[in-house]
Amino acid sequence: MSDWFEDWFNTKEYLEVYRHRNESEAKELVSIILNSIQIPENGSVLDLACGAGRHSIYFAQKGYDVTAVDLSQNLLLVAKEAALENKVNIEFIQSDIRYFSSGKKFDLIVNLFTSFGYFETDSENFMLFEIVKKYLNNSGYFVLDYLNKTYVQNNLVKESTDMLGKGEIIQKRFIEGNRVVKDIFINQNGSSKHYRESVRLYDDQELKAAISDAGLRIEKVFGEFNGKGFEKDNSKRIIIIASK
Repeated sequence: MSDWFEDWFNTKEYLEVYRHRNESEAKELVSIILNSIQIPENGSVLDLACGAGRHSIYFAQKGYDVTAVDLSQNLLLVAKEAALENKVNIEFIQSDIRYFSSGKKFDLIVNLFTSFGYFETDSENFMLFEIVKKYLNNSGYFVLDYLNKTYVQNNLVKESTDMLGKGEIIQKRFIEGNRVVKDIFINQNGSSKHYRESVRLYDDQELKAAISDAGLRIEKVFGEFNGKGFEKDNSKRIIIIASK
């Protein structure tokens, strides 16, 4: 049986559910990253789990040599089209990030927009940090952008409904053990489809410890896309910048 993300991310409905992704937030995050680190002017960037390519494109527009990796063929096709529209050259690779391999190393590796915590075990989730260590240049940087466990627990919206043409998208959320689960129901044209997302919740201390255990140094931690510092109870995100 395939994992939930293999099926869900390859559907056209995934892009419809997340059609309101905030482009300005993506630009803000890229700016925060580049203002917080020092890498060569035309340095190499690896975007692990690039999705539809929003962040990869902004890095490429800044003049960086970008490699973008994702498991979903559907999202990679969308990302490639966006790169063509924006007239940037990005190397796209289809791969599970746990098993990514390359003949080169990178000045910056990023994992953004909660592209982490999908797997059932901590050891599988933390494989990301070992991959980062392996492919990061000496003095290179790693950035993880993840949801804040405490904020999710205290502010979970249990149900929401969005219109989709003449249909609707109903999202029901709950916490089960150490995971936040979202059931997505798409009712359109007389038919109903159901998908599920399930993401492991980690707090900032757990993430910093796992990154440190992989041999990386924690440099900075932000809590918002606008660069505000991390506050355990109030920050929506955990944005960790680490170095090798």
